[in-house]
Amino acid sequence: MQTVDLKNKSLIQRISWHLNRGEEMDWKGAIPFLLVHVVGILAFLTGFSWAAIAMCFFMYYARMFAITGAYHRYFSHRTYKTSRFFQFVLAFWGASSGQQGPLWWAAHHRHHHKFSDTEDDIHSPILRGLWWSHVGWILSKKYNPTNEEAVKDLVKYPELRWINKYHGVAPFVLAASIFFFGVFLEHTAPSLHTNGLQMLCWGFFTSTTLLYHGTFTINSLSHLLGTKRFETGDQSKNNFILSLITMGEGWHNNHHRYLYSERQGIYWWEIDMSHYVLRVFSWFGLVWDIKTHPKEIYQEAKGVKKEVTA
Repeated sequence: MQTVDLKNKSLIQRISWHLNRGEEMDWKGAIPFLLVHVVGILAFLTGFSWAAIAMCFFMYYARMFAITGAYHRYFSHRTYKTSRFFQFVLAFWGASSGQQGPLWWAAHHRHHHKFSDTEDDIHSPILRGLWWSHVGWILSKKYNPTNEEAVKDLVKYPELRWINKYHGVAPFVLAASIFFFGVFLEHTAPSLHTNGLQMLCWGFFTSTTLLYHGTFTINSLSHLLGTKRFETGDQSKNNFILSLITMGEGWHNNHHRYLYSERQGIYWWEIDMSHYVLRVFSWFGLVWDIKTHPKEIYQEAKGVKKEVTA
């Protein structure tokens, strides 16, 4: 397939190319997304407290796991098994991130793996440029619908279809809960110097803004910055810093080489926090049949070719 390198095109040429593909921006639909950023950035107007900062930090990583451990490793790749009840919990938890529903997310991610860094890859930074791969495609109305054909294994569950359709319910419930928790602390622990509005702004809006861009780095930066251990036919790379930001997703080249393993890091020093959380879940029977890398992957990583026998 012939590809078009938009990085070498002018701004006008890029815009024209996107418009010809029906990828115009949905600015009206982007209003909630933009408002989250505005409130998140202006959270300092509500003042500072260690309680609010701690909530921001906690809600960032709690929901980053929901994206990486649930939306990605479970719904997109089915790298472990769980009960139908906990599947619902994971879906609702993931939806609280404000990154739409599990069916939408999984369908787009499966498409990415199928066409990684080719013209049909919706968010390739190699061909589309950094801005488009990071956030531009999300603001395009062309990619709002869910491709249910790509997630036939998931659409059979009515509760998942409900969460996917009403994906705004989870973040609303979370935001309200954080607000009332702040009100509770204001009255029961005034020494923390927090309140409902402050907790809402830092704990929900700021953490959600950071979560957006932490997640988006895997679409953009992980195909630009880092090292390649495996030849995968695309520009996926491993990046230690991104692995810390995204709880293990920074081992992106590993993942593109063998996407059927739940764990993204293949060696013990490749920190993968989502994997550790899922292992703890397995101790309590919440998840099971966690898939791992075959021995051939480690042989390939060491540059040892598997012997072919007659």
